[in-house]
Amino acid sequence: MRHVLPADNGIPIRPITLVRATPKGRGTVWALEHRFASDERVDFDDGWGTLDQLVQEEQQRPLTQIIEEPARNILSGNDSPDIGFDLSINPYRGCEHGCIYCYARPTHSYLNLSPGLDFETRIIAKVNAADRLREAFASRSYQPLPLNIGSATDAYQPAERRLRITRSVIEVLAEHQHAFSIITKSSLVERDLDLIAPMAAQKMAAVYVSITTLDPQLARILEPRAAAPQRRLKTIETLARAGVPVGVSVSPVIPFLNEPELERILQAASEAGATSAFSIVLRLPWEVNPLFQAWLQEHVPDRAARIMARVREMRGGKDNDSRFGTRMTGSGVWADLLRQRFHKACTRLGYSRERRALDLSRFRSPARPVGPGASLPPQQAELF
Repeated sequence: MRHVLPADNGIPIRPITLVRATPKGRGTVWALEHRFASDERVDFDDGWGTLDQLVQEEQQRPLTQIIEEPARNILSGNDSPDIGFDLSINPYRGCEHGCIYCYARPTHSYLNLSPGLDFETRIIAKVNAADRLREAFASRSYQPLPLNIGSATDAYQPAERRLRITRSVIEVLAEHQHAFSIITKSSLVERDLDLIAPMAAQKMAAVYVSITTLDPQLARILEPRAAAPQRRLKTIETLARAGVPVGVSVSPVIPFLNEPELERILQAASEAGATSAFSIVLRLPWEVNPLFQAWLQEHVPDRAARIMARVREMRGGKDNDSRFGTRMTGSGVWADLLRQRFHKACTRLGYSRERRALDLSRFRSPARPVGPGASLPPQQAELF
């Protein structure tokens, strides 16, 4: 049976003691209570077999639900000095890829949904994203700034095949000649090459493909519904052949899990056509921390303590460090060694680590005439 107790809103949230085997295709089966919940539910065996029944029900339950909702705004501003863009567009909230380490999971708390199971099974689709973007561009106060698509949740997750919201956003960007970058784990980005490639030819588009591991078995449990590693390499090759500048994100780097592959991933991506690279160490904000530690106990219990000890070494003795300047890179001796490895591999492979310049001077606002006598100051922006 399930008891309801006053919530402990401290982080990390206390993990339940029941071990549940995560079903195929999901990052977690744990409907972890979010940090704003007034109650916390814990499992308790009353001796009547109800606990076993609960486990069976929860393993059968996780079906994806797409919730179509209009958005009030589609452009999100960024004030973090750690991120190389000023605006972001996320056509979806939640992500069916189910990456257990995803730093965006805690955002589902604001929807009164679980950062655990709900994050990957209850997807909010911003069906009016293109209309909201047109409205933003029509504002006389709008100035083009570095813009990224998919910075929080993947804009090319499975729902995009049917809903085509991301494509509609790119159509508006192309219509108004607004430069943008995309970061994704999905091969579905290839579908929109007819829009992306012409923009890239004018230095107005770039794509970054995230590759966490080359091991398909590890990828299957770490990021269960994302494209397989070899498929992502094929996507890099396809984009590069179409003339699209492609970068690779080796993120997150998890000590003793995918960290030994760092150089091999960079090598494989370079051979596929990637010309730039960046990397971020594992972050465990808010509810991601107990979710990830439960995942370690289920899938790699023999390495769990060692992994977390190294994570804490890079985070000043804590599970997470959210300070600007260190949250992406970590700190300490081991973080320094990791950066050295990354920089040496990039130098050897000829990767550019300079931020890619995209041209924002071509932007055409529906609110301002463009032509003889019109003034639109040329601007250059750098992403990543």
